[in-house]
Amino acid sequence: MRKGIHPENYRLVAFKDMSNEDVFIAKSTAETKETIEVDGTEYPLVKLEISRTSHPFYTGKHKLVDTAGRIDKFKNKYAKFNKAKNK
Repeated sequence: MRKGIHPENYRLVAFKDMSNEDVFIAKSTAETKETIEVDGTEYPLVKLEISRTSHPFYTGKHKLVDTAGRIDKFKNKYAKFNKAKNK
C-alpha cells in the first residue's frame, strides 16, 4: 500500500445505539470526544440514534400505522368527485 494516502486515525471504535443501549465495535475514522469501556478495554464512543439492532427493517418489528383511518378520510374527501362523474 502507498504511504501517506490513508487516514491516520483508523482505529477500533465503539458504536452505541441509544434506543436500546446495544454496543458494537468496528473500525472507523469517526471523530469523537467520549470514550466507553467494553470488556476491560477503552474505546472512542460514537452514539447512534438507530442501528441494526433497533431498525424495524432488521428487527422485523414494524410499527403499525393507522392506514385505515387515512384511507377512509381520503375516500370521504374525494367521494364528491366520484358522484359528479357518475351523473
